[in-house]
This record gives sequence, C-alpha cells and structure tokens, in this order.
Amino acid sequence: MISSSEIKFLKSLSHKKNRDENLMFVVEGEKLVKEALASGFDVVKVLYGNDIGLAAMERITLLTAPSPAYAVLKMKQDEKDFTVKPGSLYLMLDSVKDPGNFGSILRIAEWFGIEAIIASKGCVELYNPKVVQASMGSIFRTKVYYCDPGPFLEHCKALTPIYGTYPHGPSIYSQKLEKGGIIVMGGESEGISPALEKMITKKISVPPFTTGKGNHPESLNVAVAAALICSEFRRPSV
Repeated sequence: MISSSEIKFLKSLSHKKNRDENLMFVVEGEKLVKEALASGFDVVKVLYGNDIGLAAMERITLLTAPSPAYAVLKMKQDEKDFTVKPGSLYLMLDSVKDPGNFGSILRIAEWFGIEAIIASKGCVELYNPKVVQASMGSIFRTKVYYCDPGPFLEHCKALTPIYGTYPHGPSIYSQKLEKGGIIVMGGESEGISPALEKMITKKISVPPFTTGKGNHPESLNVAVAAALICSEFRRPSV
C-alpha cells in the first residue's frame, strides 16, 4: 500500500522546484529502474505496480501512462573541481532547452565515449523526467557539469581546441579534427550565443547535401547533429 501523503510527495517531484529542494528525481520503467539500481546512485524508494496496484501507479506517474516500475533517486552534486583533460573530447551545450534532445545527447555522448557534457545554465535541467526517459539509462553513466560557459571556455582556450558548430561554418568533412577538444553546440533556435563566439578556435558545420533546386531544412535537430559530429571526430585518421 501507499499513503495519500506519499502519493502527494511523489507527484510533487514533477516540479523542478521540489526536485531541487529534496535533491531527488524520479525514474520510471523496468529497464531504467534496473539500471538505476546498478548505477551507484542512492536509491530512496522503489515501487512496483504488482505491489501497489495500477491505480496507485497512475496517480504517481510523471509520464503520460504508468509503467510497471518506479524509483526515486538522490541527485548527484556537480563536481566543484571539474577540469578539462587535454586529449579528451567534450560536448558543451549552450541553452539546449528541449528535454528530448538533451536526453538523446546523453545517449550519444555515452556511445561515442565523450568524456563529459558541459551544459550552460540556460539548458534544461538534467533531472527533468523527459530528459531521464530520453537518456535510456545514459544519465547514470555520463558526466554532466553545469557552469557559466564564458569563463569556462576562457579558461580552457589554452588547454584544448574549442570547436563551434554553425549552420554555415566550414564543412566538418573537409576539416582536420583533433582527437581532443570541446565541441560547442547551440540551442534549438538561437544557436551558439554571440558572447561565446570569440572563444571558438575553429568553426565547423554539417553541410546539407540536398539535390536539385528548392529549399532545404534550415538546420539539423541538435541531437542528430551531435551524433554526426561525434562520429566524425571518432573516425580513424587515414
């Protein structure tokens, strides 16, 4: 059984304010809960539909439909002494607000062995339920560090190359890419903020290959672009 007060508290974790106050977030789905239990995160509570009933799961779910498994975890705090290691590859996200994109980029970062994701404070919150779901478990294994990107990049300029993705920058397929560096990617509509442009040491783009006349899409989805760019950085030199 689960009490009304417990249901009220669990449902309150749909709001960022309450997640931040309690330093807790929700994971839903059998696969994600299983990964959460093996992740090293502190697990506060685990609930299963077979134990508390479908009606209770419907009342606490933060998704459009309840899943058979539900867990509450403690957030991990940002590393205070996070530093960039020369030779390692990082992604910096500047005001990526869409939780589905952010979660997908977590998966992409894990797939391509990205050392960490550096997120501006204008990005969506890491523990947003939609980010958690879209990450498909990568949230438990991918380092994410939130910071003020300007001072961070200023500090890193002497340590590692800083790549900036722009719709009309030089094609990534014609560039000599270093094995390490920071790849800066802008938000879904604004792109990289002008204040960061002076920190960029090399601009890159994924060019369109549209055939024939007529219009082509204005830009790629930021998660799709991240996958293509990370893949190119990981391509062996020939």
